[in-house]
Amino acid sequence: MEIERVQEIASLSNLKGTIPSEFIRLENEQPATTTIHGVVLEVPVIDVSNSDHQSLVASISEASKSWGIFQVVNHGIPNELISKLQNAGKDFFELPQEEKEVIAKPIGYEGVEGYGTKLQKEVGGKKGWVDHLFHRVWPPSAINYQFWPKNPPSYRETNEQYVQSLIPVADNLLGLLSRGLGLEDGEVKQGLGGEDLIYMLKINYYPPCPCPDLALGVVPHTDMSSITILVPNEVQGLQVFKDDHWYDVAYIPNALIVHIGDQIEILSNGKYKSVYHRTTVNKEKTRMSWPMFLEPPPEFEVGPIPKLITQDNPAKFKTKKYKDYVYCKLNKLPQ
Repeated sequence: MEIERVQEIASLSNLKGTIPSEFIRLENEQPATTTIHGVVLEVPVIDVSNSDHQSLVASISEASKSWGIFQVVNHGIPNELISKLQNAGKDFFELPQEEKEVIAKPIGYEGVEGYGTKLQKEVGGKKGWVDHLFHRVWPPSAINYQFWPKNPPSYRETNEQYVQSLIPVADNLLGLLSRGLGLEDGEVKQGLGGEDLIYMLKINYYPPCPCPDLALGVVPHTDMSSITILVPNEVQGLQVFKDDHWYDVAYIPNALIVHIGDQIEILSNGKYKSVYHRTTVNKEKTRMSWPMFLEPPPEFEVGPIPKLITQDNPAKFKTKKYKDYVYCKLNKLPQ
């Protein structure tokens, strides 16, 4: 049987100090030649406990316009809960392979939920050095426990606790983004599906890679969702494209990294920018990350908020169902 999981390939190729050719990027994509070395990008760090609301709105708005990414501190999610989330995910990926395969994406399955490796059409047959697990965690009506690990036993409870702590943080961020557009607190959230907004968790597992200068974990992309709220581990890997160069993003313990995604760019009519990013891999250490994608329901139509459209500022994007947007993006079709 051909081994397809990167975690298994890593355990073999480490013996030889090489990686299969399908993981070697073209020269103009290789981290060694495209990263600005020695410079860690100081993406805005925002203290969301700041009592000066106007100043908070201004910082989030500015970060979303000029960077499309920022880190938030003093967000209110206990550090111990973030550690529990990380440990539960790590324990799952350290299980024997056959136990992980129990929740693998079924053959022919069109959805993204489940354990797997390949995500979308691979350009030129190239692969990312990463395995992943996807499953929805909110609202309850959207959850399919078939794709939640039964091991470790604490997995479900930990993830349920985490999402309950994350919802108020996400609501606060969406409210601040709304204010930054000159709208009422709830208008951005309503424009994304309101209380039906779907929380999709992904766990990325990037095993040690013998040739980190030649491979990428995840190729350059913007997120399809509205915003992504990400917990990283301490191993460097996230890079952002800024001023025509790739830069490492600094790791801040217990901070949450917030990405502006495509739906917020659309909804804001281009005022906020979806961040173009990728991930690199490490020679000695496993990198992991826990992005939570806040997605509109599949049938929900997202387009520029009408209040933001004027004669001088016409709509720059089409209004379309989220599922249709996703289909076009995954199949590399024009929007």
